[in-house]
Amino acid sequence: MDAGHLRIGLIQMSCAADPAPNLDKAAARIEEAAGRGATVVCLQELFRSRYFCQSERNEMFDLAEPIPGPATERLARVAAAQNVVIIAPVFERRAAGVYHNSAVVIDETGRIAGLYRKMHIPDDPGYYEKFYFAPGDLDFIAHRTSRGSLGVLICWDQWFPEAARLTALSGAQILFYPTAIGWTPEMSPAMRTRIHNAWETVQRGHAIANGVFVAAVNRTGREGDLEFWGNSFVADPFGEIIARADSAKEETLVVDCDLNLIEETRRNWPFLRDRRIDAYHDLTRRFRS
Repeated sequence: MDAGHLRIGLIQMSCAADPAPNLDKAAARIEEAAGRGATVVCLQELFRSRYFCQSERNEMFDLAEPIPGPATERLARVAAAQNVVIIAPVFERRAAGVYHNSAVVIDETGRIAGLYRKMHIPDDPGYYEKFYFAPGDLDFIAHRTSRGSLGVLICWDQWFPEAARLTALSGAQILFYPTAIGWTPEMSPAMRTRIHNAWETVQRGHAIANGVFVAAVNRTGREGDLEFWGNSFVADPFGEIIARADSAKEETLVVDCDLNLIEETRRNWPFLRDRRIDAYHDLTRRFRS
């Protein structure tokens, strides 16, 4: 690729009950993306298992692993062999009784170059994540690699403009959002459309407001009561969708990103320049009444 251009891969998968074939599939899909020229590849949230947070079950903690651990060690070998940077979401066992929904950045040498722990933890019907995950404590940062400055956030984080802003302010050129989101059976077609559109729109807004690329990587398939809607996509700094995966099948999406558009867009829309940082102190309050 030319200087200033980056080819990224998004791995949209369905998941089996056994973690082993999911890891094998992820490794094969990364190799496929690398073979198509991708130099940064992102997997979906909690890719090693089915989405277990639909219920509160103590035995599901057995799916967690340390960092480094089996998944990161396997993917480190893939990264080095394929000369790619990998963003790998992991159910992290940090210590006895302390677990996180995390994502590891593995560079093209197989070295762990960054770690992010999901900051916003949902607790909704079918998404009982507060039972499993402690909130993240590593702040909103950009992970600097030889392929670019990569922001990593996870699923529920994608609804919060503060998370996108702080990650962009740290220098991120692309905000990656590994995700697990879907519809429940009782949702009408109209409601399904509204929810999906909101999910996509808020992330396109982050791209526009911050002048960065956004890459959302969702899973696909039915697991329990959830029908994951796929539709992984990449938006440019103008908020335009430049690539989108299918809604109902596995897909390895490989997308060219012209990082020069960040400078071009920010010159015309200088939102970062015009921020009133002297007037935002109330953002640290839960609610202003």
